Amino acid sequence: MSDYRTGGDRYGRHRVLTPDGALPQAATRVDNSLPIYDNEILIDVKTLNIDSASFRQMWEANDGNPDGVAKQVLENVKNMGKQLNPVTGSGGMLLGTVADMGPSYSNPNALKVGDNICTLVSLTLTPLIIDKVKQVRESEQLDIEGKAVLFESGVLAKIPGDMDLNVCLALLDVAGAPPQADRLVNKGDTIYIIGTGKSGVLCAAAIREKFGKDCKILASATRQTSIETFTGLGLADECFIANALKPTEVLDRVSKVTDGKMCDLVINTANVEGTELSSVLACKQGGKVYFFNMATNFQKAALGAEGIGMDVEMIIGNGYAPDHANFTLDLYRKNGAVKGWFDKKFGS
Repeated sequence: MSDYRTGGDRYGRHRVLTPDGALPQAATRVDNSLPIYDNEILIDVKTLNIDSASFRQMWEANDGNPDGVAKQVLENVKNMGKQLNPVTGSGGMLLGTVADMGPSYSNPNALKVGDNICTLVSLTLTPLIIDKVKQVRESEQLDIEGKAVLFESGVLAKIPGDMDLNVCLALLDVAGAPPQADRLVNKGDTIYIIGTGKSGVLCAAAIREKFGKDCKILASATRQTSIETFTGLGLADECFIANALKPTEVLDRVSKVTDGKMCDLVINTANVEGTELSSVLACKQGGKVYFFNMATNFQKAALGAEGIGMDVEMIIGNGYAPDHANFTLDLYRKNGAVKGWFDKKFGS
């Protein structure tokens, strides 16, 4: 491209159509038109990685019909100029190739046209055009033909040449979780991870990498197959079935495993709302609950803790942490079991 619009704002405010004064993430509609501004990047999009809570909602709402999920995503983009699930309020991130860079774009990553990248900011703020949905996969990824725009403030990662693109996308989708888990855990802690998906696996791996056996890791899921798979990775001391939608069930199981002492740190990676009180009940007084879960209702978490007299530090999971992409990719490379799991589940 040779023509660029001027007057673009670093945070993408120039792309907000409604409401006035909003930033792109909170906007109900963004301008996804071309050409790009001179401080933006244009991306040829290959794959959308829908966040787990959003994908589950769309999948269940369409009775597991991939065409229904594709139709809903197309409708979201048509209505809002971006992929924002109006039910969950969440989006995901994308994989693509740099198609063009405006001459005023600051380029700390030394990007060049043709580089494969993953955006590390949400689709809920990313102007998006979808020409075609080619495939919807149960791994929460949609292969598409389309374009996306990234602002100067948008964080991204170049994909290493030795990595499968879809595996890298899956890793970077939850790259904020493992470094934050690493930061929150202390030697000797008992940690309980709700959910054994990719963020649960990476959080457990990060904690094991930091402290080895000098901590105790518990993990639960709702399916026996998930428990068996997680157990096989060698990341947890105790794995058990528990439905986090049933707080008393979680309370009883965790109390039994910990001899009533409960947990220093609870990491909630579930992809459904209604697990807030289970997280709080599994924690000891003065402990920490880390919600890396876009389905979390923080009003329920706060009022639920108050209602049962629990004083716990509740932390909102943030998809960004300093150098989180490299941290997560290094973790994947160092842990053979984790690498094998991701390669098998997400590899092309």
